[in-house]
Parts: sequence; C-alpha cells; structure tokens
Amino acid sequence: MTITTEFSLSSPSLPLVSITERLPPDQIECVHGLCFEQDARMFIVKIDSEINVSEADLEALDEVQEATTIGYAGEQTVHNLTIDLADAISEVFSGGSSVAAKLEPTVVTPDGWYERKVYKDRDAFMESRTRCENYGISLDLISMTSTSAASDDAIPFGLTERQYEALTLALSRGYYESPRQTSTEELATELGISQPSLSRLLRRGERQLLSSALQTQEHLNTVSN
Repeated sequence: MTITTEFSLSSPSLPLVSITERLPPDQIECVHGLCFEQDARMFIVKIDSEINVSEADLEALDEVQEATTIGYAGEQTVHNLTIDLADAISEVFSGGSSVAAKLEPTVVTPDGWYERKVYKDRDAFMESRTRCENYGISLDLISMTSTSAASDDAIPFGLTERQYEALTLALSRGYYESPRQTSTEELATELGISQPSLSRLLRRGERQLLSSALQTQEHLNTVSN
C-alpha cells in the first residue's frame, strides 16, 4: 500500500539553504538526483526571474563549486549548480530510489527543504525518517495519505488524514470561534508538529474544503438550471 507524504527537512548540512539565507530569494525550487546516485552533486535550481542572481553571486557561496545559467522556464531562471556535498547528505539519500519517488521539485527556504514523496509503504517512510534523524536531519511530517481503495470510512472532501486531523482538532478547540479559544502554537503542540507545519496543514485543508464545496455547489446549480 503506497503512501503520499508531505514533510519538511531541517539541518545545517542541507544543500542550497545558504542561497535563501544570503541572497535575495527567500524561496527557490531545485531538482536533484540524490535518490538515484548518493554522490550526485549536480542540482538544477529555479529562481524567480524578477530577482537578479548571477553566476558570480552563486559561486561566491561556500558550497557552490560551479554555477551555469541555463536559461528560462516560464517566470523562473534556471541554473545548473555543482555542490560541495556533505557526507551526511549522501548517506541519508542512499538507496532511496527503490522505496520513494519525488512528486514535485524540492522547495528550499531558510528553514530547510519541503518535499512531497510517494513511498512504497509506511515502513519505508519510517525507515527514511529514522535515517534522517541518525544523520542529524530533522524531519517534520506535514501529511500522510494512503492510496488504499475508498471505503465508507474514507475521509471526505479529498482531505488528507493529517489535514482532517488538524481541522477537526482546530474546530473542537474553538480555533474558528470569535474570539479564538486557542492558538496555532497550542494546536501544533497537541499534534506534535511545528507551528509553521500546522499553519500549512490548516491552509491546505481549508483550501481543499472550499474548492470541494464550491465545485459541488456549481454542479448543483448546473443541474437545477
């Protein structure tokens, strides 16, 4: 039974975080091959074209050995970077291609990496999480959804298990009352996650609920007309 996960990684050894810490962009996207080759040092990085970041700016960073600007993709400038990779990173991602697959480019911020991956099962994810922790990389799970067949007990409105759990807790604790009876910090503590992760869960869950409700209403309006 495969599972889809959303999580954030944080560690001083994570590549490319220095770009968002020392240069203007506070968020970039990257594609890497670490799951297929643990010593892969080539990273494809996308930065908003409105932000002027040159090859010289990138090569001035300690971890960047070489930077080449490839061109443009939509509203982003694409750079090919060769990175001085920490040993811990190589070890963490070794053997990952057989148990996990990335669904989207990695999002890099000053806080670390955000990734969405499919794992072959829950045990494979837990092994990956343990490996991260053993090498000093903190993994904060945001959501986990299984791909098992739908049943009468399936979570409604297309929500993930984690989104449903966060929204249900927030509602029961009076988060949506006026004035609010609790805070995102208190809710995050109950769920055992960070406050930014809790906020992301609520935002994504609320968006999914609204999208589902509005699509349903649009369908009913069409039928009634």
